[in-house]
Amino acid sequence: MQRLAYLAVVICLAGLAAAEEEKKQHALDLKPQLNQQRGENMESNFDGNNLAKLPGGEQTLGGVKFQIEAGIIQLGSTVLEKQPEKVADIKVASKFSKLHILHATQYGGGPNKEGNPWFVKDGTTIGEYRVTFEDKSTVNIPIVYGEDVRDWFFVGGEMETIRSKIVWKGENEWSTAVGAKIRLYLTTWKNPQPDKKVLSIDYVGKKADTAAAPFCVAMTVED
Repeated sequence: MQRLAYLAVVICLAGLAAAEEEKKQHALDLKPQLNQQRGENMESNFDGNNLAKLPGGEQTLGGVKFQIEAGIIQLGSTVLEKQPEKVADIKVASKFSKLHILHATQYGGGPNKEGNPWFVKDGTTIGEYRVTFEDKSTVNIPIVYGEDVRDWFFVGGEMETIRSKIVWKGENEWSTAVGAKIRLYLTTWKNPQPDKKVLSIDYVGKKADTAAAPFCVAMTVED
């Protein structure tokens, strides 16, 4: 009986700690920067290639509370010319200790091999998040293929990332047709200057240099 009571207390305390942690998390408003609807084809050549099955609204993924909007921020690349290299001025206007990012990239992996125009080598910097503080100083958070994200399409047995973790797996019509699934990664960045107010974040790709076309689904800051 005492053991059961002890376990109940432990579970209760763990639940309270998780709830308190969630209260410290605040989703950033990405709506002004969204440039691709989740239900639209990510590539014009492949029907049903989208994120329509990703649940919308407030979702907790990997222990982080995100706000999943109807669209995403999609950056361009050498093979996705219609999208921009940079999306600027994602509003923050607060101090925070951690930045949680829900993201991935188009292109890079799967059947693509070195020499193929869609291939991306591990260790390639494919973009960055540029954090601007109130004093106008900046810090860049690099997005490295194989360390932070991989191709959102995947099959079993693929390598993991070094710094990020997969927090959502699903499928769409095109992935099912080719025998694959789709995934999103959670990257958490610890702010080295948590006592300084952050004004904004710019999302910057490497459009002229790589086939990888990063996309961001949501961001959350943690006090």
